[in-house]
Amino acid sequence: MSAVKQESWEDAVRWFREQPGNDEIVRDAYYDDPLNAAAERYWKSNEWLAVRDIIGTGPGDALDAGAGRGIASYALAKDGFTVTALEPDPSMLVGAGAIRQLSQETDLVIHVEENLSERLPFADCSFDVIFARAVLHHIADLPAAMREFHRVLRPGGAFVAAREHVITDPSDLPAFFDNHALHHRYGGENAHPLSFYQTAIRDSGLLLERTIGSLESPINYGPQSTNEIYHRIAAQLMPIAAFRKPISGVFSLPGIGALIRRLASQFDRRPGRHASFIARKLA
Repeated sequence: MSAVKQESWEDAVRWFREQPGNDEIVRDAYYDDPLNAAAERYWKSNEWLAVRDIIGTGPGDALDAGAGRGIASYALAKDGFTVTALEPDPSMLVGAGAIRQLSQETDLVIHVEENLSERLPFADCSFDVIFARAVLHHIADLPAAMREFHRVLRPGGAFVAAREHVITDPSDLPAFFDNHALHHRYGGENAHPLSFYQTAIRDSGLLLERTIGSLESPINYGPQSTNEIYHRIAAQLMPIAAFRKPISGVFSLPGIGALIRRLASQFDRRPGRHASFIARKLA
C-alpha cells in the first residue's frame, strides 16, 4: 500500500485539480469551478434525476448529511425543499464555507450546520428527507450516526445513502486505497462490505427498503450514461469488438437492460464500487 501524506481534504482536492489531464475527472466529480455551475449541472444530471424519482420534490424539510461543497444541498433547494446542510469541514473550497457562498450567489436558502453525524444538533423528527451522498464510509461510528439519523427523521420519512464505497472482503481494502486518486494525499477514505452498511441501517430502527447495486442506477454510475454502462458490460462479455454493438442493442430492449445491470452488479467485485441504500422510518 502506498505511503499516505497527511494533508487536509481541501489540500488534496486542490492538488488534484492542478494536475495536468484531470479536468474530466474533476468535472465528473463536481469539483470544478465556478461552483454554482457545477451545482446546476448536478441538479440536471442523470444521478439527481434518479434521486428525485425516490424522494420526490418539496415542500418538506431535508437534511443533506456530509454536504461537502453543497451540490446536493443546491439540488434539494432547487426542488423546493427547506434545506439544512450538515458539513463539519469549514473549507471555502470543499466544505461549509463553499456552501454558504453557493447559497449567497444563487439566492437559494441553505442553512449550514458545522457538526458531525454522530451528534446531530436537531430535535427529534425534524426532517422529511435525509440524503447522504458518499458519506457513510467516512463516518467513524456509523451505528451511532444511523441512530441519530433515525431520531431526527420524521415517521414515514426517507433516508437515502448514495454512492457508498463497497468491498467484498476487508482484504480488498489495500487495493481500494492504492487505486483511489486522493487517499494517498489525505488518508481519509474508507470502504466496507455491503453487510456492514445494511446492518447499521437496520439496527438504527430504519426499514431498509432497497440496496441499489453498482450498475443498477445512475445514482451509482452517473454521470456515465446507461448506454455507456451497456457498452462496458458488452465489452466484458464479448472480446470481438464487431459483436459488441448488437449486444448493447439487445440490452436496450424493455426489461432486458435492467435485468442485465442488476445481474452485472451482483458479479461486480471491484474494490470501492458504489452501492446506494433506500430506507424509511416507520410511521
